[in-house]
Amino acid sequence: MSLLHFRYKERRRTLRVALSVPLTVHGKMDTGEKFCAQTTSQSVNRHGALFPMETPVKIGQALLLVNDITAQGIECRVVAVRRARDGKTYIGVEFVNAESNFWHMVFPAPGSRPLRRPMPSSKASANMA
Repeated sequence: MSLLHFRYKERRRTLRVALSVPLTVHGKMDTGEKFCAQTTSQSVNRHGALFPMETPVKIGQALLLVNDITAQGIECRVVAVRRARDGKTYIGVEFVNAESNFWHMVFPAPGSRPLRRPMPSSKASANMA
């Protein structure tokens, strides 16, 4: 029996980009005790981020994410908590105010294809040698 491969439609409003940014995460535990955790983003998009974190959080929990490079903070909420094969727990967050450009970059539009450079022809390569 063979497996069928289906392409899925991108559900995100903007595509994810692999970007490693040092972050500080501020929040409150269930007990009301405040916590501050250091981490680094694994991937980001205009509306949120994915990063590993050891401090336990719950879906829907409010957090303050601070970009350690720019010292800019943004309110976000936890939308995913996943344990990976490497044993780490990865947290997906969505920004409460997605209109700010927290990452200071322009993201590709959903459905766009990566730019590809044409390969030089063999004649052009031979002439260069």
